[in-house]
Amino acid sequence: MNQFQTRKTSLIDSRLVNQQLDLEIYNSGSIVLKIEKLSFTSNNISYGVAGEKLGYWKFFPPLKNKSNEWGCIPAWGFAKVIHSKNENLMIGEKFFGYFPLADILIFDEVNISGNTMIDMSKHRKELPLVYNTYIKVSDNPDDETDNLKALLFPLHVTAFCLCDFLQDVSYYQSEQILILSASSKTAIGLAQGLDEIKGVPDTIGVTSPNNIDFVKDLKSYTHILSYEDLDKISHNKKTVIIDMSGNRKILGSLHNSLKENMIKCITVGMTHWDSETIPKDILSQMMIRERTEFFFAPTHIKKRTKDWGERGFNKKINTFMKARIIQSKNWIKIKEIKGLNNFSSMYDNFTRGTIKPEEGLIITL
Repeated sequence: MNQFQTRKTSLIDSRLVNQQLDLEIYNSGSIVLKIEKLSFTSNNISYGVAGEKLGYWKFFPPLKNKSNEWGCIPAWGFAKVIHSKNENLMIGEKFFGYFPLADILIFDEVNISGNTMIDMSKHRKELPLVYNTYIKVSDNPDDETDNLKALLFPLHVTAFCLCDFLQDVSYYQSEQILILSASSKTAIGLAQGLDEIKGVPDTIGVTSPNNIDFVKDLKSYTHILSYEDLDKISHNKKTVIIDMSGNRKILGSLHNSLKENMIKCITVGMTHWDSETIPKDILSQMMIRERTEFFFAPTHIKKRTKDWGERGFNKKINTFMKARIIQSKNWIKIKEIKGLNNFSSMYDNFTRGTIKPEEGLIITL
């Protein structure tokens, strides 16, 4: 079995680890899945950045890690059951869900109900249910749909939750919504979702100069600016900031210029993951911390599942997803690569931030 790992304290460092699968596993009650397809985006880098804080390193214990310095960045994708003694789980059944960057995943204990399988392994019991749940899918795959689902499902779940959250709080009575890192796939899903709702404040997408044309072509934001033109933002309007970038200097600059009109800053992702606050960063020190909060989609999912019931939640999110999938076909360009060896050579592009916003990477195994 092969596993791609990153150094937890330095995401630019990676290695590919191989370990012989213990054949005794086939005599046990464990369930073995062969991972067939994984997606990778800048969002996966965010999993690594928040690995300690939000527990992402806990999902998939890395092989050959006596020093405890390596971790497995999770990814979304598809896998097939290749060993099972569970009468409710047949060999050959295919599941969509949360996997390590590896070709094999072993479950010691699962809970199966209908089309869902929940990993009940001890090290995952305290982790968010949405990440521990695997959904059975058709035996007749549609590669295009599967690729889009693997790439966009986790990102657009967050986008849906943000749309719902903002609507629920009446957009904090704001007059404009700034969306930073507007070319990110989560931001695109958010902007497209907000565009469908009546009475939403103007959305201003902020992106790098290189991505301006791409974001304009989406036609999903009311206005679009580059990071170099932040002074063109109206500082006299009540403003909500949705931050996908994690760039504290930019946030500090905006907080300082908007002052009391910065009603709320919601941080979501970390596309500029290597931007850190240090004492000399005067702008980053200007962030208004008491009006800044981190948005964690699993917490919102848990709340809405309780409010609407599981069926009600799934109905709403599936409607949202179908619309985003249709729209994504107009802009996304999927690149498929074979094997973790080839992925290793591409991984640096993600840590350097050189992946184009329209690109979506699929790893077949």
